[in-house]
Amino acid sequence: MTTPEKLRQTVKVLLDSQAQGGLATQHDQQPYTSLMAFAVTPDLRWIVFATYRATQKHTNLLSNPRVSLLIDNRTNKSTDYHDTIAISAHGTVSEVNGARHDELLQIYLRKNPELKYFVTSADCALLQLEVETYYIVSQFQNVVELQMM
Repeated sequence: MTTPEKLRQTVKVLLDSQAQGGLATQHDQQPYTSLMAFAVTPDLRWIVFATYRATQKHTNLLSNPRVSLLIDNRTNKSTDYHDTIAISAHGTVSEVNGARHDELLQIYLRKNPELKYFVTSADCALLQLEVETYYIVSQFQNVVELQMM
């Protein structure tokens, strides 16, 4: 049995090593997915990402802030069925405002420095996903949960 601390380490290593994930939102009861650059706080409770306000995903988040973000380490080789780890982070998204903005912006920019112009644009919203649960899938069908709340 895997301990919560080992699960946290698995999640941290994967999230730190990957640049992008697939964000699933919903529009008129239809799934909508977007490839997103992201960063995670050291305690793994918050995942930070950004989007322009004039996007479908931002509109979707305003009407339903419940999301899933999928991050994995696949290589598109046949060994992926046994070697890939996929993590699905579920929770609620809100825009980052106030005192926390600078802290989360710096976390985001440390991982994604090439996106500085984008994320600091007046039209861009810095968003935070408060993770309730991580679902960790390994060896093709081994699924475990890490509760964050």
